[in-house]
Amino acid sequence: MDLADTEEEADFRARLREWLAAVLPGLPPAPDPADWPARRAHDTAWQRRLYDAGYGDLHWAASPALRLIFLEETERAGAPYVGANFVGLLHAGPTIAAEGTAAQRARWLPPILRGDHVWCQGFSEPDAGSDLASLRTRAVRDGDRYLVSGAKLWTSHAEVADWCELLVRTDPDAPRHRGITWLAMPMDAPGITVRPLRTLTGTAEFAELFLDEVPVPVANRVGEENDGWRVTMVTLSYERGTAFAGEVVACRRVLGELAREARATGRWDDPVLRRRLGRLGAEFRALWRLVQWNVGGAGATGAVPGAGGSVFKLRYSHARQELYDAAAEVLGGAGALDLDRPWVHDRLSSLSYTIAAGTSQIQRGILAERVLGLPKGR
Repeated sequence: MDLADTEEEADFRARLREWLAAVLPGLPPAPDPADWPARRAHDTAWQRRLYDAGYGDLHWAASPALRLIFLEETERAGAPYVGANFVGLLHAGPTIAAEGTAAQRARWLPPILRGDHVWCQGFSEPDAGSDLASLRTRAVRDGDRYLVSGAKLWTSHAEVADWCELLVRTDPDAPRHRGITWLAMPMDAPGITVRPLRTLTGTAEFAELFLDEVPVPVANRVGEENDGWRVTMVTLSYERGTAFAGEVVACRRVLGELAREARATGRWDDPVLRRRLGRLGAEFRALWRLVQWNVGGAGATGAVPGAGGSVFKLRYSHARQELYDAAAEVLGGAGALDLDRPWVHDRLSSLSYTIAAGTSQIQRGILAERVLGLPKGR
């Protein structure tokens, strides 16, 4: 794709910069990272500002070029991240836009874009983890509804969510990758128990979800019954291919901050550290080009991101960990243990990236099969 801004894109970039410069100084301070109700209010208020200014649908309705400009400029300006809106804006929303009916798109997409509704992700299970084909949560058809029973683990933002993108098994006798269905479950339905999970960083952004004959209307099914594996691949392609795009820009910004900190503390004199930061600079520049390729290719063809998403997710997960290991080296000694320093908090959270959105082992298996043509593992 052509990386130079067209006249239209340059105008969009200039107007966005001007709007961000006018709006960001008046925003309230970010809440305590552990206070998820306050974080929900903060994140949804920002999404509403974007919506009212005409930027609410940039995540999936704009051209690839404008989407990337939006990500670049908002991150460079220090604008709030999607936060609690992550699943709705970057997973469920694009999936519904691609696979939902006209009625479903009209029902669910506007509230996501306005920041009215927050979604959580109910994919992983206690006995399945990243092996989604082994999920056991059962949905039994009962007239015009399903009754859902089972348990989910690592359910992102369940505490503050209005809706859950939920994978269930509707045909227990079908082969592993069949008999699965994608449902939109209202989080205020009877039979749902949410138990927060506190992470290494001290926040509760995940939860266990226990479901006891939860009624979910058949109208909330996205795609056909038992076709949920295919729909799930659409969700995961967005999650791995484009959902982390803004974070690449953030990592490039952090890398510049690390270099300035190293110069200020005298650690820049260490040639090994300089080479390490230089290599990471090249790494994240290459990852940003891969983001452009993934987003541009999907936008040009109207398809969802493909195997390029797994290439990106695999390398980005490890590069992020390497970045924050370098941050610990720059901070040195007690500084690397000070949880009040953002880099320390991010270093702890980076440990999960080789597991989240499909483990690195899963990504390697996908690339072995779909790119190299190797036989499927047993």
